[in-house]
Amino acid sequence: MQSLLETARETALAEGDLIRVALEHQMIENDRTLIAKMIESFRKQSGVERLVVLDRTGAERYPAGNGALDAELQINSPTCQACHRYPPAQRGSSRVIETRGGKVLRTVIPIRNRAECFGCHDARYKINGILILDYRTDQLSEAMTRDLRWLVGGTAAITLLLVGAIGVVIRVAVLRRLQRFETTARQIAGGDLGQRVPAVGSDTISWLAREFNTMADSVTGLVGEVRNQRERLETVINSIDDGIVVLDGQRHVIAANDSFLLRAQHSREQVLGCQCREFNPGGCTVGDCPTLACLTSGARQVRICERRTPEGKVVWEEVHASPILDSAGHLQQVVEVWRDISERRAAEAHLAESHRLASVGTLASGFSHELNTPLATVLTCVEGILKETDSAWIRESATIAREQLLRCRGITQHFLRMSRGQRSQGEVVDLAAVIGAVARLIEPTAREHMVRVEVRALASGMHVRAEEAELQHTLINLLLNAVQASPPGGRVTVEAETREQVHVRVADNGCGIAPEDQKRIFDPFFSRRQGGTGLGLFLSLNFVRRWGGELRVASEPGRGSTFEIILPALVRP
Repeated sequence: MQSLLETARETALAEGDLIRVALEHQMIENDRTLIAKMIESFRKQSGVERLVVLDRTGAERYPAGNGALDAELQINSPTCQACHRYPPAQRGSSRVIETRGGKVLRTVIPIRNRAECFGCHDARYKINGILILDYRTDQLSEAMTRDLRWLVGGTAAITLLLVGAIGVVIRVAVLRRLQRFETTARQIAGGDLGQRVPAVGSDTISWLAREFNTMADSVTGLVGEVRNQRERLETVINSIDDGIVVLDGQRHVIAANDSFLLRAQHSREQVLGCQCREFNPGGCTVGDCPTLACLTSGARQVRICERRTPEGKVVWEEVHASPILDSAGHLQQVVEVWRDISERRAAEAHLAESHRLASVGTLASGFSHELNTPLATVLTCVEGILKETDSAWIRESATIAREQLLRCRGITQHFLRMSRGQRSQGEVVDLAAVIGAVARLIEPTAREHMVRVEVRALASGMHVRAEEAELQHTLINLLLNAVQASPPGGRVTVEAETREQVHVRVADNGCGIAPEDQKRIFDPFFSRRQGGTGLGLFLSLNFVRRWGGELRVASEPGRGSTFEIILPALVRP
C-alpha cells in the first residue's frame, strides 16, 4: 500500500510539473485564453478532481479568473491546514487530505517568479502563485484494495503450501523417527531393556538417538544392578528366621520376608498392599499396636504378643517396631521384626520354677526335720495303744491313726528327698484302690460340709507308675478343694478312664475359678481361700509331672471346676 501511494504521488508530481511548465510557457506568451483552455483540458483528464492556479495572495486565477477566494483554499481551512500546520521543512509536495468531496491526493507546485516574468510581476517576490492539482483517491483505493486482496490471497496460498510442505517433511523426516523414541521408551518401561532406537545418519535426530541409546544402556545397567542388589537383599532377609514386614503410614504391607509370610499363612501376593489386620486378624493379640505407637511417637517400640498357630499351639513373639526416616528426618515407614521367644520364655519360666522349688525345698527340709520327731513319738504311742487295748472301737481308731501317721511320715520323708534332689523309682499303683482309700478318708470332711462325694464306677486293671503317697496326696488335695468350694448340698464326682493315657477327673459344682486366677493357681503360695497356704496345687502339679503326667483345670465362675490328672497308662501282665 505504501509503495502504491508513493507511485501515485510521484505520478501526480510529474504531471503537475508538466502542467506548470506548459502554463508558464503560455503565461510568458501572455495568452490568457490559451491558458484557460489548457487548464480546462487538464481538468477533464481521468482522475483529476481539481486543477486550479492561485496567485501570490491565494486568489483563484484560473479557470475562474475573477479573483474570488474558495473557502477550501483559504489558508485557515482544514484542507490547507493539513500541510500548513507543519513547519515548512516538514511539508511535502503531495499529501492525501479530506475535502467536502472525499479524500483526494493533493499536489502543490509553486510557480516561481523568474526574470522572464518581471515584465508583469514585481521582481521583489520569489513566487507568483501556486498550482494545485487534486486527484481522486477512490481509484487508487480500489487498486490498493485489489492489490491487497491479491497479496493476502497469494500470501495465504503460499503459506498453506509452505505449511503443508513443512508438515509433510516433519511427518516423514521427524515425527516418524520421533515415534521410534516413544515406542522404544514404552518397551523399555514395560521391561524389555534390550530395545534401542535406530541411530543411522548424522543429523540432529540421529545424534539424539545415539544419546538416547547411551542413556538406555546406562539405565539398563543401573536397573540390572538394582535387581541384583534387591535379589541379594531379599535372599538375606528371607534367610532370617525372624519375621520381617515393612508397613507404610496406613499400616499397608510394602514388603515381607518368608518367615513373616509363614506366620501369616498367606502368599506374598495376598499380603502386599493389604493392612496387617485384614489378612491376619488373629495373628497379633497386642492391644497397644507397636506400629501405631511408632508412627505416633517416632521412636522404637517393643511389645510381647501371644500368637496361636493353626495347630492350636501357643507361640510367644517379641515384636520390634522401628521407624524408617527419609533424608529430611520425616518418618515414612515402619519395619516390624517378629521374634519367636517361646523357648526363652519357657526357659525363664523353668528358671523361675527352679527358684521356687529351691525355696520350697529349703522350707520342706526344715519342716520335715521339725515334724519327724513328734510324729515318731505319736506313732510309738499309737502302736502301744494297739498292743495294750482289747476294745474293738479303740483298736479301729488307733489303726486309722497309725495309717495316717505313717502317711505323714512318708510325706515328710518325701519332702526331705525333694529338698535333697533325690527321686524314688516309684511303684506300680492300683488306681482304683487309691481312689477308694482317698474317698474314705475324705468322707468325714464331706459330711461336715454337707457335700456328697460320688465315685463313679472304675474299670479294673488301671495301673500307673507313681509313688502311692504322692498320688494319694494329690487326690486328697483335689477332693478337699472341691468339697470346700461346693455349697451345702453340693456334689463332688470322681471318675477315671483309660484311653491312650489314664485320665482321672475330680469335678464339683461350686463357685468356680476366675479366668485371671486360673493361670496362677499352680504357683506356690497363691491362694484365694482364707487360711490356705497356696502349696497344695503347686505340690500336686509337681507330683504328677514327676511321673510324666499333667494336671489341667477347666472352670467357669458360678458353675464349678474340673481338675484332670493325666498319667501314662501301665498294663500289668
